[in-house]
Amino acid sequence: MKKIFLSLIICTITASSFAQDKPNIIFLLSDDQTNIATGCYGNDQVVTPNMDALAKEGVLFENHYNTTAICMASRAVILTGMYEYKAGCNFDHGPLRKEKFAKSYPVLLREQGYYTGFAGKFGLAVSDEGNSTRHNSWDALPVDDFDNWAGGLGQTSYKTANNKYMAKYAEKYPHSTRAYAAWAEDFIIEAKESGKPFSMSISFKAPHMPFSPDQYFDYVYEGKTYKKPDNYGAENATHLAPQAKTGRQYNDYTFWRDSEESYQKTIKNYNQLIHGVDYALGMIRKMLEEQGVADNTIIIFTSDNGYSCGAHNMGGKVLPYEEASKSPLIIYDPRTPIKERGVRREEITANIDMAPTILRYAGIEPPANMDGEDLRLLIEKPKKFKRETVALTNMWGNDEIQAMGVVSKDWKYIFWNYEDDNMDTTEELYHIGKDRLEMTNKVNDPSAEKQLQKMRAIYDVQLAKLKKKRRQIIYIKNMPCYLIEVQQPKIKSLF
Repeated sequence: MKKIFLSLIICTITASSFAQDKPNIIFLLSDDQTNIATGCYGNDQVVTPNMDALAKEGVLFENHYNTTAICMASRAVILTGMYEYKAGCNFDHGPLRKEKFAKSYPVLLREQGYYTGFAGKFGLAVSDEGNSTRHNSWDALPVDDFDNWAGGLGQTSYKTANNKYMAKYAEKYPHSTRAYAAWAEDFIIEAKESGKPFSMSISFKAPHMPFSPDQYFDYVYEGKTYKKPDNYGAENATHLAPQAKTGRQYNDYTFWRDSEESYQKTIKNYNQLIHGVDYALGMIRKMLEEQGVADNTIIIFTSDNGYSCGAHNMGGKVLPYEEASKSPLIIYDPRTPIKERGVRREEITANIDMAPTILRYAGIEPPANMDGEDLRLLIEKPKKFKRETVALTNMWGNDEIQAMGVVSKDWKYIFWNYEDDNMDTTEELYHIGKDRLEMTNKVNDPSAEKQLQKMRAIYDVQLAKLKKKRRQIIYIKNMPCYLIEVQQPKIKSLF
């Protein structure tokens, strides 16, 4: 009996020591939050005190891009650390294959002893069957790959009661955003009791459409009037590529521009949904303090894509313009010396960086298939962080808007490869370091000729990498073709 008791003590001490040696990691993902919809990114019209505080205590990344700016694809990229053309997952294209999910950050963390949990909108199917809509089916969600699962089907619902694993929180928190924070509170207690380090991922539905904010926060923006962005409306879209103005991003979502009243209502609801996520962040941090684990818990906050909010007359995401492709990224590590906190990094970061960074924080070597970088190097030794550009791709939607670009801290180049009797292939070059609103296409500006040639060369390198993947899924007319070179009449394919 004494031997058994001693063994239990030893096991407890070992587990506890392991939990202390490895940091806990919390990954928080909002849905459709552009970076300029955050106070710490310079917006004085939004109320995000907890995000702002996290930035002051951690590191804020000024130029964080989603390499594919649509939720299903971006989530697969975040999980796997691979560009979409390698992850192969997007609407109409297919699910995330099981072999690829097996190398995702939550699976690898669990294999290395982490206690893992997921809540919210998973947003994609993990399946070897070809239908990407299977994310609406429970058997295509990785429920058993987490120690605690509270994810939902498809887009999930803002009504807590409509989400199977969250319904028990509905009475106190009828809106899902605060309900996810309540789940997080319970998870933190449960994870601490496990004696293991924990990894908690929450994917909020907010501020995704429909813009249905938590009425609990009605007072926050009551009576406020919002100014429109300086690149708002059709008059600020005349210089854009014709391809960009063919899809739903330009022609739908009319509530952003139907009337002044419609705009004000929409932006208020959008901002109020973001405030709900901010409040949830505050709830989570409070529980970390109460449980005595705050000093060893890393928090990463970002979003799966941006949102146009009327900029250039656009209403959605998908396209590689600033509002649609950029999101906030804040990383807070309480172990960082105080003098090194509250810094901002201007170098380019991307959603492909999330998985390798999380794994490195946990002391795990990222798999060789991952395309992203370990952002700890950028945080700790920025001069040694050498990457200058990332690729921005869209392989979804109508043919015209499928395109690829490359972006650096100061410049963005986009090649629109579609052509027909009404439009030619189009290049766009923006000096975003000085023209963040992307109002001047400098492709035909002689003073930018040298930079244009440089960005074209970088684009060619990215294109060569894409072509090199012999089983790369190439999308033409929304159909997957396993080809290296694609020649189509009237289409100069990227691929």
